[in-house]
Amino acid sequence: MEHAISRSMLLAIVLAPLLGSIIAGLFGRQVGRAGAHSVTILGVAASCAMSAYVLWQLAGQGAAPFNENLYTWFQVGGYEAHVGFMVDKLTAMMMVVVTFVSLLVHVYTIGYMHEDPGYQRFFSYISLFTFSMLMLVMSNNFLQLFFGWEAVGLVSYLLIGFWFKKPTAVFANMKAFLVNRVGDFGFLLGIAGILLMFGSLDYGVVFANAPSLLEGSTISILAGHEWSVATVICICLFIGAMGKSAQVPLHVWLPDSMEGPTPISALIHAATMVTAGIFMVARMSPLFEMSQTALEFVLFIGATTAFFTGLIGIVQNDIKRVVAYSTLSQLGYMTVALGVSAYSAAVFHLMTHAFFKALLFLAAGSVIIGMHHEQDMRRMGGLRKYMPITYWTSLIGTLALVGTPFFSGFYSKDTIIEAAHHAATGEHATWVSQYAYWAVLLGAFVTAFYSFRLLYMTFHGKERFREVAAHGHDAHAHDDHGHHGPVEPHESPWVVTVPLVLLAIPSVLVGFFTVGPMLFGTDWSGHHERLPFFLGAIDLSVARDTVMAVAEEVWHGPVAFAQHGFKAPAFWLAFSGFALATLMYLFKPELPAKARHALAWPVRVLENKYGFDNLWIDGFAAGGVLVGRASRAIDSKLIDGVIVNGSARVVELVAQLGRRGQSGYLYHYAFVMIVGLIVLLATLIRTLT
Repeated sequence: MEHAISRSMLLAIVLAPLLGSIIAGLFGRQVGRAGAHSVTILGVAASCAMSAYVLWQLAGQGAAPFNENLYTWFQVGGYEAHVGFMVDKLTAMMMVVVTFVSLLVHVYTIGYMHEDPGYQRFFSYISLFTFSMLMLVMSNNFLQLFFGWEAVGLVSYLLIGFWFKKPTAVFANMKAFLVNRVGDFGFLLGIAGILLMFGSLDYGVVFANAPSLLEGSTISILAGHEWSVATVICICLFIGAMGKSAQVPLHVWLPDSMEGPTPISALIHAATMVTAGIFMVARMSPLFEMSQTALEFVLFIGATTAFFTGLIGIVQNDIKRVVAYSTLSQLGYMTVALGVSAYSAAVFHLMTHAFFKALLFLAAGSVIIGMHHEQDMRRMGGLRKYMPITYWTSLIGTLALVGTPFFSGFYSKDTIIEAAHHAATGEHATWVSQYAYWAVLLGAFVTAFYSFRLLYMTFHGKERFREVAAHGHDAHAHDDHGHHGPVEPHESPWVVTVPLVLLAIPSVLVGFFTVGPMLFGTDWSGHHERLPFFLGAIDLSVARDTVMAVAEEVWHGPVAFAQHGFKAPAFWLAFSGFALATLMYLFKPELPAKARHALAWPVRVLENKYGFDNLWIDGFAAGGVLVGRASRAIDSKLIDGVIVNGSARVVELVAQLGRRGQSGYLYHYAFVMIVGLIVLLATLIRTLT
């Protein structure tokens, strides 16, 4: 084809960030700080530019998707493992999002980490993170997918615990690593099931043969209970996604990942690790469409995460943790879309969310810089006049997050809510789909409330940073460098504010111009029918019906869709959340304390995060330690003590007794022979008589 995608370009896209990471990591002292950030930024910028060109080839020039093996890893019997790329519109969109957000995070890091002694190491890690995520999204087989899956987990462990001398950071990265191992165990079982059923790990082979090999196939896990093979494989794969994309109950690591520097919080939460699970389920849509049970499981988990983790954000006082719980909630929205087969809506929200969530995290980091590394919102207030660029970009990110019509978040989030409504009211509605619809609908109120609470506590009201004592810190508040006392806020340097502005632009515009082509098969204005953007990349056999049902009801172009949004329940719930936050934190600042006192028990439950931390730490982790101690006791006392050492002592005792009988004196031997003869004769006589 005239506009064929170049394999050498795809290799360059992947290897450019890896090369930058190697140079910054292994030769950091030689190249210095400027060399480290220059080489990594250059690598990611080149990767971003080439990714955008690939997307343009696929979307604008009609290039055929790329699917080739580049290297044979190993061949054992009939099984082969390859390194290869599958690049279609879904992959290309992910490549652009990952590299663009990563590029801005790299630039932002120059300002945020300029005083940190681990400057070169940090740039090496975030560039390696970008490489790992690209390997994950570009893979054409499950083994390479698993390589990227584990690589992003490893680098996230290194980044969350970047300040390794801080005990809380070490605890947080270990928590993230262990919780993800639980999810990855399920993921590995799913991949093993695919290899067992298909004899191949290649996407093309698996998707092509799925209808014939999985339809009606069952497996007996427990005697007398037959399970659908498709259901078992899909649920195992989704358990992996629950770990990576932080779904209840494997969500507990994500808020603690705030212990890492702010740039990596933005990268993990917006464009890399947490989106891996959403991307994976969308990529595996041909398999998930074969199991309604698996889809309902996905839907229930997503709905629970969307609503209940958002509630926790209401009681947080650490500015980064509020945004972290917002990420959990939005990931729940994406998972709900997957559960109702609206895969294109899920990945569309993934894309828009990447921009405004990275913006909110980097804006939070800008506030932390301006406040000399203070993170407790109760020690802020009135920052609007000191940090105008940070304030206005934060406001844009907030409006996008709450789903304000015409902002990017509105187009993706409201499509998910409409799809959930269609699933809850259609002929195949179940209690799970109805529960999911109410969860995402009420989640609009919760999102607006905690988002504007953050905005008001940080940028409006009384300048509490001038008060030395100012309420004190709660148990969750922490600061990176231990600064205390009154501070004089200041706007962040240009290397921090320029990425904020560049992220604010797509937070406003990208939804308006891409919702038609990506979701509804129209141009950006809503006219001229065309093929759905993700056709061929996502199995649209059911997903297209779900999203198209939304199109038939409310889609008449982005302007009409936004106008309809003003009349939708989600908008008025979000407006109610905004109004309540405005009343409590802007006009009546004494109300939060009264509400906290009146609702002491629910607040305590939310501050305790529903007890999930206790479940994992006191239950899972402590149980593992207990099993380890019991195992050690059994090993040392029973196996080593009784069996091994005991049998050795018996042999030694018998040997000692035998040794005493071997004296070397002739009369001793004669005496023993006589005694033995007497015993033998006595036994014989007794037997005969």
